[in-house]
Amino acid sequence: MAVSLPTQSLDNPNRSASLAQPEPQKSFRFAWEFVLFFVVFHALALVGGIVCFSWPALGVALLLHWCFGSLGICLGYHRLLSHRSFQVPKWLEYVFATFGALAIQGGPIFWVAGHRQHHAFTEDEERDPYSARKGFWWSHLLWLIYQREEFFNREKYSAFAPDLARDPFYRWLDQYGLLLQLPLAVVLYLLGGWPFVIYGIFVRTVLLLHCTWLINSASHFWGYRTFESNDNARNLWWAALLTYGEGWHNNHHADPKCVKAGLRWWEIDMTYWVIWVLARLGWARKLHLPAQGQPTR
Repeated sequence: MAVSLPTQSLDNPNRSASLAQPEPQKSFRFAWEFVLFFVVFHALALVGGIVCFSWPALGVALLLHWCFGSLGICLGYHRLLSHRSFQVPKWLEYVFATFGALAIQGGPIFWVAGHRQHHAFTEDEERDPYSARKGFWWSHLLWLIYQREEFFNREKYSAFAPDLARDPFYRWLDQYGLLLQLPLAVVLYLLGGWPFVIYGIFVRTVLLLHCTWLINSASHFWGYRTFESNDNARNLWWAALLTYGEGWHNNHHADPKCVKAGLRWWEIDMTYWVIWVLARLGWARKLHLPAQGQPTR
């Protein structure tokens, strides 16, 4: 990884108090445009999901949830780009990054920069973009509504992902990735009409957003610890099932660069299964495997 940031700990002694909603600070900008986007997508997902329901449409939503969630966010944005846990050919890296952009969770530079700051400054709630020290709802959602400039200004956050910021393709994805929803909507409409559009974009996006946010929030409050540390990351089985392995969060914080999140045989990690297959095909190499002494079964 071009940028290697030190992992610090996060201590949360008052768990019940930390669940309270934080007070907005003057240094924060209220992002009304995000609130509008969030409300519109939830309304269309709820109403459209009822009106346009069909089993094929639901299948499309689940398929794209896996493609853009597991392959795009978990494998692409997280393990490949943020931590450089393994390497793939550049064309394949671009494919995974494009899937990540299609998830509508921000461009690759923004996402990677924020995640690297999360690991580097877990003890500092002002420098960790979605610090769980500020409460469950802050880490789940409110950090996107009450925005701090240093986390959302492209010039500033790019400093934490200079390896991506140097790449013209990643700069384009970071600025214009949302436009990819237009050709996707056209393809979905041609394949199955409005039900495919509603489920393939709106229902899928809402479900995937909340699944991802649960790692920022729920996986820092509930679950068990395999490794003793000062941060409050935890292994939460149901979050792991919803996020293709990312819910084994205590494991991940113990060794952020490790390509595996699930270390015991029963810790299901579907994202690693894909990476394992890529390695068998010769498309993934230099896998950072668990350090000696970590549980692997």
